[in-house]
Amino acid sequence: MIFIQKEITLKSRSKGIYLITSEIISEIPEIINIRVGIANIFLKHTSASLSINENASPEVRVDMDNFLDKLVPNEKYFLHNYEGEDDMPAHIKTSLIGNSLTIPITDGRLNLGTWQGIYLCEHRIHSHRRKVVITLIGTE
Repeated sequence: MIFIQKEITLKSRSKGIYLITSEIISEIPEIINIRVGIANIFLKHTSASLSINENASPEVRVDMDNFLDKLVPNEKYFLHNYEGEDDMPAHIKTSLIGNSLTIPITDGRLNLGTWQGIYLCEHRIHSHRRKVVITLIGTE
């Protein structure tokens, strides 16, 4: 059995939805040694989230961000606004989308579908550096 865990820091990004598949893969070259396994990707924050969705069309990411803003707008009525009007809406969006992904590993690679990619959903207006814990578990 192989167990690998590492914490990485993603590059700083402002509000938006970003395809980070290649950024994640570049940090886990050890995956090549895993024949069958699981990758868990955990975001250590409460105002950003992770998702798997279409990796080909950038319009998907824009549409998702726009929809989330309509679903949970920045409003002054939120009591929790210590870091600005986008503070509580960011927490709600994170709870809706989630901050952890589990992806199968097959023959040394993430077994994503043809059109699937890993998204970082940054819900805060200002740029933030986000930390991710990647855990690989599998057999050689």
